[in-house]
Amino acid sequence: MGADYYKILQVDRNAKDDDLKKAYRKLAMKWHPDKNPDNKKEAEAKFKQISEAYEVLSDPQKRAIYDQYGEEGLKGGVPPPGAGGASFTGFGDGPTVFRFNPRSADDIFTEFFGFSSPFSGMGGGLGGASGMRGGSSFPGSLFGDDLFGSAFGGMRESPMDSQRQKKATPIENKLPCSLEELYKGTTKKMKISREIADISGKTMPVEEILTIDIKPGWKKGTKITFPEKGNEQPNVIPADIVFVVDEKPHEVFTREGNDLIATLKISLADALTGYTAHLKTLDGRNLTIPISSIIHTGYEEVVPREGMPIAKDPSKRGNLRIRFDIKFPTRLTAEQKVGIKKLLPC
Repeated sequence: MGADYYKILQVDRNAKDDDLKKAYRKLAMKWHPDKNPDNKKEAEAKFKQISEAYEVLSDPQKRAIYDQYGEEGLKGGVPPPGAGGASFTGFGDGPTVFRFNPRSADDIFTEFFGFSSPFSGMGGGLGGASGMRGGSSFPGSLFGDDLFGSAFGGMRESPMDSQRQKKATPIENKLPCSLEELYKGTTKKMKISREIADISGKTMPVEEILTIDIKPGWKKGTKITFPEKGNEQPNVIPADIVFVVDEKPHEVFTREGNDLIATLKISLADALTGYTAHLKTLDGRNLTIPISSIIHTGYEEVVPREGMPIAKDPSKRGNLRIRFDIKFPTRLTAEQKVGIKKLLPC
């Protein structure tokens, strides 16, 4: 599924050119990497997404193709079979297609604002912007009469003030998983309700489905984070939504690291004369484990590679360890006592 450029820019599908400019101005200033030194990697990714979304939606041809075919059709270079109604540009002697290659996010920012970064080296950055105003090929209406008032929202707060914007505390939720799910892997879909804000700051409730791919071998305590999926509110970075894996109890197995533990109840006769264990694995196979040794208190039978998958390398597994709960008789007849003494001489 391709990127939703309208969602990334927080505009609706009928957004006009001015709406796109306002949205890009706000989000580009918020997520410029130089403004987010503490989470620069995340900021760079968002800054790139925002720039790409603006580049596509502000260009009528690219937007028309995107609206009809989505991101895949825009970047794939070949329209879906039977497609029609969009304008494509040919390359060479091949089929007539349109192939979109995103421009540099820094170039788009510089072209839009007239300077590369207002957050690093304020004197040089803003001085460079001022020097371009007279000879810039971009219309003054892009920024309004005052470059700084438009770009920085009237300079009500300095860039250093905005850098101190707080992020809401992460919201953690338990994600109960059975041992079968953690053994084989599975996909869970979680519905969340949250408040999102439009460009004006007005909030509205929405519901979203979050998809979680549980990998074979994940352990209790594994965290899956969805960045900034909490409620949106003024001057606060939305909280991350975090799901924490929790293991449901199993009727046969417990887990110790990558090993599975099964405890079987057996009689004293079975412990002394031989026993065959029968177990059904977490993926539905039936195991038959003959035990020739005398089973004593504390004895443990180890079956190699029948434990949990190892998350870093699911082709490898831990061990299955079988423990025994020996049921001793509460009474013996005189004849039984004599028989046992003969069988087990001191």
